[in-house]
Amino acid sequence: MLDSARTVLETMKRDVARTGLQARNGIKHVAGINRMQVGQTPKEVVWERRKSQLWRYRAGEVTQPVPIVIVYSLISRSYVFDLYPGHSFVEHLCDLGYDVYLLDWGVPDQADAANELEMYTEDHLPSALLAAQEASGSDSLFLLGYCFGGTMSLLSMAARDNAAVAGLILMATPVDYHKLGLFTETLGPEARMNPADLIDGTGNVPASACRDFFNVLKPTTKVAASVTFLERMWDDEYVKGYQAMGQWTRDHIPFPGATFRQTVRMLFRSNAIMNNAVFLSGRRVAMERVTVPVLIIAAEKDHIVPLGSALPAADLVGSEDVEVATLPFGHVGLIMGRAAVKQTIPTILEWVRRQTARSANQEI
Repeated sequence: MLDSARTVLETMKRDVARTGLQARNGIKHVAGINRMQVGQTPKEVVWERRKSQLWRYRAGEVTQPVPIVIVYSLISRSYVFDLYPGHSFVEHLCDLGYDVYLLDWGVPDQADAANELEMYTEDHLPSALLAAQEASGSDSLFLLGYCFGGTMSLLSMAARDNAAVAGLILMATPVDYHKLGLFTETLGPEARMNPADLIDGTGNVPASACRDFFNVLKPTTKVAASVTFLERMWDDEYVKGYQAMGQWTRDHIPFPGATFRQTVRMLFRSNAIMNNAVFLSGRRVAMERVTVPVLIIAAEKDHIVPLGSALPAADLVGSEDVEVATLPFGHVGLIMGRAAVKQTIPTILEWVRRQTARSANQEI
């Protein structure tokens, strides 16, 4: 009887405490107080060209011999890789002794409307990799491309030799652009939309159009997230994560107009990667030229880049050393929070260690 009474009393105390926390956090959230500070891992700019910058993260002693260079997409903000302390992909890599770099493309404006894929894949990306080599003092590096950043990394490797790349990691990277769901329905060969209809007076696709399109991809997500937030508003850690992710999902950037037209024409309409018909700078870019070891990581619950779009990369590249890992997460879940720390990062680093050891043995 006494035990039951104590249990009831403890439950009441817990509920009262949670109600107080809910009220406090709810007021702060509505008032916009305590906006999350994102991208806090210390970094320095080691290379830049126009708006593109290569960041080197400085968060601990470097003990691993081969650096990792992350290439992010053109579509949204790269700080999703460094959301906030304790929930940062790059911070965790640094804590494990890796020399970590991230190629950020900047925020396009009217001056960037004419930027084409060639500028990013054949100029900026190779130059940034050379800068990472020089900054690290390493003869080789691992290249990790995420989402459209993976597509650009793949095209760059296929367009020109880069002996410095010890291995290519394609994470949530689309290659079959006819299997991108609503993206394909809207921009693919059967779509009636003219790409020019999405371009504004600056010559770019505005950030608002990018944000609205992603909201349409999964319209119930925002509602479900809001309901869960109300239920867990008492949990300070959950609230921090919710606010940080909410900030990132609202923080889209414009997409360069010329690159958008090129992507629609070549990738969405012609599915050129799958058909081995990519032409950049007037030359055919052959996927079989990618002969370095390749790791493909795809998310089973990815509603942006489904498995059917990401996994065919394994059969397109010319490498004899290709590994595929499918993880039970969504598109963003691959790179943030506990899921990334417990499964994505260990999967990547186990592969990196094997490749590093194999390379060292070959040199001996």
